[in-house]
Amino acid sequence: MIIGLPLCCSLSVADKPRVFHLSVFYQGLAQLEILCKQLYETTDTAVRHQAEKALVEFTNSPDCLSKCQLLLERGSSSYSQLLAATCLSKLVSRTSNPLPLEQRIDIRNYVLNYLATRPKLAAFVTQALIQLYARITKLGWFDCQKDDYVFRNVIADVTRFLQDSVEHCIIGVTILSQLTNEINQADTTHPLTKHRKIASSFRDSSLFDIFTLSCNLLKQASGKNLNLNDESQHGLLMQLLKLSYNCLNYDFIGTSTDESSDDLCTVQIPTSWRSAFLDSSTLQLFFNLYHSIPPSLSPLVLSCLVQIASVRRSLFNNAERAKFLSHLVDGVKRILANPQCLPDPNNYHEFCRLLARLKSNYQLGELVKVENYPEVIRLIANFTVTSLQHWEFAPNSVHYLLSLWQRLAASVPYVKATEPHLLETYTPEVTKAYITSRLESVHVILRDGLEDPLDDAGLVQQQLDQLSTIGRCEYEKTCALLVQLFDQAAQTYQELLQSTNSSAADITVQEGRLTWLVYIIGAVIGGRVSFASTDEQDAMDGELVCRVLQLMNLTDSRLAQAGNERLELAMLSFFEQFRKIYIGDQVQKSSKLYRRLSEVLGLNDETMVLSVFIGKIITNLKYWGQCEPITSKTLQLLNDLSSVRKLVKLSAVQFMLNNHTSEHFSFLGVNNQSNLSDMRCRTTFYTALGRLLMVDLGEDEDQFEQFMLPLTAAFEAVAQMLSTNTFNEQEAKRTLVGLVRDLRGIAFAFNAKTSFMMLFDWIYPAYMPILQRAIELWYHDPACTTPVLKLMAELVHNRSQRLQFDVSSPNGILLFRETSKMITTYGTLRFLTSYQLKNQSFYSLLEVLTQDHMNFIASLEPHVVMYILSSISEGLTALDTMVCTGCCSSLDHIVTYLFKQLSRSTKKRPTPMATDDRFLHIMQQHPEMIQQMLSTVLNIIIFEDCRNQWSMSRPLLGLILLNEKYFADLRNSIVNSQPPEKQQAMHLCFENLMEGIERNLLTKNRDRFTQNLSVFRREVNDSMKNSTYGVNSNDMMS
Repeated sequence: MIIGLPLCCSLSVADKPRVFHLSVFYQGLAQLEILCKQLYETTDTAVRHQAEKALVEFTNSPDCLSKCQLLLERGSSSYSQLLAATCLSKLVSRTSNPLPLEQRIDIRNYVLNYLATRPKLAAFVTQALIQLYARITKLGWFDCQKDDYVFRNVIADVTRFLQDSVEHCIIGVTILSQLTNEINQADTTHPLTKHRKIASSFRDSSLFDIFTLSCNLLKQASGKNLNLNDESQHGLLMQLLKLSYNCLNYDFIGTSTDESSDDLCTVQIPTSWRSAFLDSSTLQLFFNLYHSIPPSLSPLVLSCLVQIASVRRSLFNNAERAKFLSHLVDGVKRILANPQCLPDPNNYHEFCRLLARLKSNYQLGELVKVENYPEVIRLIANFTVTSLQHWEFAPNSVHYLLSLWQRLAASVPYVKATEPHLLETYTPEVTKAYITSRLESVHVILRDGLEDPLDDAGLVQQQLDQLSTIGRCEYEKTCALLVQLFDQAAQTYQELLQSTNSSAADITVQEGRLTWLVYIIGAVIGGRVSFASTDEQDAMDGELVCRVLQLMNLTDSRLAQAGNERLELAMLSFFEQFRKIYIGDQVQKSSKLYRRLSEVLGLNDETMVLSVFIGKIITNLKYWGQCEPITSKTLQLLNDLSSVRKLVKLSAVQFMLNNHTSEHFSFLGVNNQSNLSDMRCRTTFYTALGRLLMVDLGEDEDQFEQFMLPLTAAFEAVAQMLSTNTFNEQEAKRTLVGLVRDLRGIAFAFNAKTSFMMLFDWIYPAYMPILQRAIELWYHDPACTTPVLKLMAELVHNRSQRLQFDVSSPNGILLFRETSKMITTYGTLRFLTSYQLKNQSFYSLLEVLTQDHMNFIASLEPHVVMYILSSISEGLTALDTMVCTGCCSSLDHIVTYLFKQLSRSTKKRPTPMATDDRFLHIMQQHPEMIQQMLSTVLNIIIFEDCRNQWSMSRPLLGLILLNEKYFADLRNSIVNSQPPEKQQAMHLCFENLMEGIERNLLTKNRDRFTQNLSVFRREVNDSMKNSTYGVNSNDMMS
């Protein structure tokens, strides 16, 4: 305890006499305030840690509730008020031993009165108290007192705030806002079903009234010409807007939508709210507010408008929806026509979200029927073009604009309205703005040293996916633009390469422009899947593909001197898109794309195009073997192509199947690897080779053996190294890790029974002992053990029923035996000798081991047993209740086992096993370990706030019975430390503790001891509280 205040006052009985000295109280209060200040203000980590530890003890003290009230009443520091509010929130939130209903009502009323009489508290204190009110209200939503739901009168609770000063109004609105937010959020400490029941009831009974109130207050505020330069009036309007947003952002049907799917969100407004949305004044209110308040507040207005624009379609009939959409579009048009606030990044972002919702919630056929559609689509197009041209401004907001145009373009084939959609006019403008702005950004980024968007692969891919659809709308214009820009950039690039006076910076700029163009060409070719393509469009694809392949030939010819990583990654992205659309059995080989490739590059059919793919893959692996991003994506492309059967006929593929060594593919080397994790791409490589090998493998064991020769040599090399005492450990590790990654790729690809059996017969029994030896040697190194264990996991994976062995085959048993042997070896070594991280999982494992495998524990080496016992001893004093409880359970299992063994030996039972003898011997050699844990448990029960008394009681009886003399000494020490007049009472407490307790550990006897212990703890605490001086627990421990 931090302070020893014998208080009997509480929030529910405030008029009881206070039987403590004021000087003692004020001293304790001052100490608490000092601790709070140290916690929140000090820069000394050690001081803050000590303060935090002391305050944790305070929050867990039995009289925390009464002390919190006194802190709020008499504390002079805002930090102490914050501590009180936080502690009260924890008290009302706890699931075990909850506060009585009357006490929670008193706390609720007290908080409201406290806020009403102190409207100018520190902001964080007010927020904490409002959070406390919201938590009490939510958790007590279904609590009744005399048939009255006492926590549901939320609007009545805040009415007096709304009728008072501006400061009071802010508090009242914040209460409603925080309550709405609190009820909307699931609490992990309470069941989800209870949360949904409360949220649904609140939605049906109160939420619409709160939303209506917020709208009415906003109307009143907007009509009063508020002075928004005044901090309090500005704060009131901000809280009103937050309240409206929280109402609109409510999870009405329990879907808990992920914010990352923002553009797909629909607000499931209840039918009972229809009146608010059929009345155009609600929508108009927020548009008017946007134009009348400062930019610092208008993002909140736009957030509300985003939610309103997203109301479910079924809330309206067709006529109502058209009217609502018309008002919405008029509001958007008004913002676009008066864009003064849009330069603010937050406003701009929210407005882009609002534009995206126009198409995600409404159909193009509905939009074109809006009266002002032609003007609005023109303004939106101009806004988009301007935004794209200013690429450095709010880049994360561009996603929403591209999303809008992507959805519009994708809808063109399906629109049935007779009104013109005008997208054929404006979509090419958007496409052109995006492409040209990316090209123009290259020079600026290099000149000013800015962050290059090309380095953010996720953002680039997201935008390219959107552009792939936009660019396919009016594809002729897109293709013509790309051809023009590509020819210009390629010609300039070629001239720079041929010139002796060109600077490296100029070459880098052109490579950057070509990188964007190659990415975009790949994207628009991939966009073909979204549209019904024509022969003419396939011919246009051919024009673009020819240019990229010609550029590839140019850049590949220079790889011996120099290369550009970003451009190579763009090429791989292009090849991936091309593969998806034009490579495979479903593609018509009469496509005009192939005709154009034949005319320009002499690539007459798909086989020749595949030769280009494989040639590029081999070139990349040769020159870029040390560049992980390029190597990884190149191998992924090979893996994707490996399903094309005709690939096997290519001489380049046969070369790979016969020469997969580091001599030809540098990334397979083990000496130049900087990190073991860099070898992960090898698995992808061998998965592809394994698939290609299986095409013609059949039952040809000679072909398989020939393919496995490099791996056989690697295994023999590892075996040779491990057979000596002075081998190069790092080289052995690298060789082994590379080898098992290779084998895992092959095992993944061999999903047929015949080919898998070839692999199994190759690896077992010849090489399995090497893997077992590796686990024994390097069990402590995850970079080594993880690949080995992943290989074993793949071998036991019954992929495509490949493990269906014949009835007479022992292979299943052999595979199981080797796998279980490896798991046992790894688990035993890892846990027993190097598992130093004592977290909750560690103690959970200990609990399982001691419960079901005590014979195994008893067979362990003495130092391991002592390590386990010391870990349990540490865990008994852990702050984490789960850890402490688990240690009590583990200790109980050990003590019970030890007691049974001793009982058996005294009854002259048959000779116990050697492991039992060894375990008993260890305990007899180190009695201090068990004695220390007896002292620890007893100390916690007597002197500390024991939150798991039942768990503590279970091992305590066994500890006493195993150490009766030590327990007697301990008892005498505690009794003698008491004042003379209290010693007899303390002695009687110990006598009562063991009253009726027999010398066994049967369940009935344990239960009686647990009951005695509860009485013992209560009597001891009462005795010590009434003492004029207490017992020092450290003295007792010593």
